[in-house]
Amino acid sequence: MAQTAFLFPGQGAQCVTMGQDLCDASPAAAALFDRAEAATGLPIRQLCFEGPEDVLSRTDNTQPCIFTVSAAILAMMQETLGEAMPAASVYAGLSLGEYTALYAAGAMDFETGVKLVAKRGELMQQAATDRPSGMVAVIGLDEDKATALCDEARQDHILTPANFNCPGQIVLSGENEACQRAADLAEKHGAMNAVVLKVAGAFHSEIMAPAAEAFASVLADVDFQMPTATVLANVDAQPYSCVEDIPTKLIAQLTGAVRWQQCCEAILAMDAETTPYEIGPGKTLMGMMRRVNRKCRVTVLNSAGAVNKLKD
Repeated sequence: MAQTAFLFPGQGAQCVTMGQDLCDASPAAAALFDRAEAATGLPIRQLCFEGPEDVLSRTDNTQPCIFTVSAAILAMMQETLGEAMPAASVYAGLSLGEYTALYAAGAMDFETGVKLVAKRGELMQQAATDRPSGMVAVIGLDEDKATALCDEARQDHILTPANFNCPGQIVLSGENEACQRAADLAEKHGAMNAVVLKVAGAFHSEIMAPAAEAFASVLADVDFQMPTATVLANVDAQPYSCVEDIPTKLIAQLTGAVRWQQCCEAILAMDAETTPYEIGPGKTLMGMMRRVNRKCRVTVLNSAGAVNKLKD
């Protein structure tokens, strides 16, 4: 029997109105929104349903909102499908989505997860505000060439590969001047395109070190459980082998590169007949998985309608 993989998106998947149809269609999903607001003190419904977009897209708001929407889709799946609910044998999530994967695999409860991502978003937003920085997406380079581009563009600033999304798509992270130099030099290194992204700061780089230091004390107080199935960590694309690894790798993820391409490759290497489900707002992970393996078919579950189609 083919294995089932649950994949969860990260920051950037958000959109205004996300989750509203879930709350209208599913009491279980609506209940999670209530629990998210009670746990965080944030107006999760208002942020998700009404925005405005610039407020929803703030790192400190986006992270708990995406986590809640993804968890709500899971809740509606369980409510709608019952015993026919697909049983995942492997979980993975992109950056923020790693927390959703850990929650879905039983490593923590919902309240713990949503409070963690809310605090993580707050600390990352503060680190970005304290040190102006950004990210640049580079198309058409492999890891060696992306590293060489960073080496030339860095000069006396911070610049590093931060997201290995899929073949030919790498995101660099660093101080604004270095990001702009990288965009200007990218074609020289063989890139087809380079775009400076509209993000709050240089995520997954040493600029996030203050956030990582503060977040470590938060994670130290969490009683994680060993996941009930395989969960792949972003920093090394390896399964969590013991519960002590969870806080260690989550802290490392803040300043280290997200190896999403390698996570996708690891999932497909486990079973050539893998059935992946992308669970959360948007559909970015589907495109990345298809770039890893064109034959892979991903079921996107980003709305109440998509969940209801599973019954057919």
